[in-house]
Amino acid sequence: MRNMSGTAKFFRNNAVAYMFLTPWLLGFFVLTLYPMLYSLRLSFTDYDFTQPDSTQWIGFDNYRKMYGSIIGESKFTSSTGEEMRVDRYYKKSLSVTFTYVFISVPLKLVVALAVAMLMNQKLRGVSFYRAVYYIPTLLGGSVAIAVLWRKLFEKDGLVNDFLGTLGFTNLPSWITNPEYSLYTLVLLTVWQFGSSMIIFLAGLKQIPQEYYEAASVDGAGKTRQFFAITIPLLSPVILFNLVMQVIYAFQSFTQAYIIGGGKGGVLNSTLFYTLHLYIQGWTYHELGYASAMAWVLLLIIGGITGMIFISSKWWVSYGTGE
Repeated sequence: MRNMSGTAKFFRNNAVAYMFLTPWLLGFFVLTLYPMLYSLRLSFTDYDFTQPDSTQWIGFDNYRKMYGSIIGESKFTSSTGEEMRVDRYYKKSLSVTFTYVFISVPLKLVVALAVAMLMNQKLRGVSFYRAVYYIPTLLGGSVAIAVLWRKLFEKDGLVNDFLGTLGFTNLPSWITNPEYSLYTLVLLTVWQFGSSMIIFLAGLKQIPQEYYEAASVDGAGKTRQFFAITIPLLSPVILFNLVMQVIYAFQSFTQAYIIGGGKGGVLNSTLFYTLHLYIQGWTYHELGYASAMAWVLLLIIGGITGMIFISSKWWVSYGTGE
């Protein structure tokens, strides 16, 4: 019997595995990798899907439109020698998005951890309450909830009706007031704490009760136990939730699109990065520029995620004694 080559033997031994992996591999290469590489190519062109034949290679001009907005320029000379305007709303979209992320993510994690600790108690009907608290996560990203949220915080909405019964007068329209509109979206995001809560709850279940009993014997109170036992042992779970929520927050779109009327709200107060990207690509047909924005967003998320992982060596404990 002939000896099979190493490669042929490898594929023969793993044929069944690759057969089951084929749908995933097709999905990855056709629906993920190819569109990503194609969008990278488009980011260096002035592609307009209504006039595909007029597409030209413009180098880094799309990226210069973004950079010019950040440094305060109004125009720049393109690679073709023409004078081009920068994207004057790009810096605003960055500011709104970073404000939203850095406020909503910590608040969401704090609320999720607080509720998880409450749900970790031996309470009657606790399983029912866990399910109830998870429902907002299932519904929160839907268009229907965004429309409902908009109705709640309008001038004549239920929120103002309730505050009116408490004696408050001259209440604003929280949705259309640029001072408060972004914070209504933050509140909507914090309300969707269910997924983080479930993960925190799973982490809390893994902490041995003997640690708390020993701490109680030593005279440590609940607050001391929380910061000396719960937080250190839960830090890997906090890291996971933090990374996932940061990624999710940067990609938020539906709430801003529906609540802001698809235009970023009054004075662009809810002009999220993803919403601005959508407007540039599908309203103004500048898919080349939108592709460049998408790749910059990928770099921003990757950079912030990387910084979180680098910082984790100072505050995350894996129980190895390091």
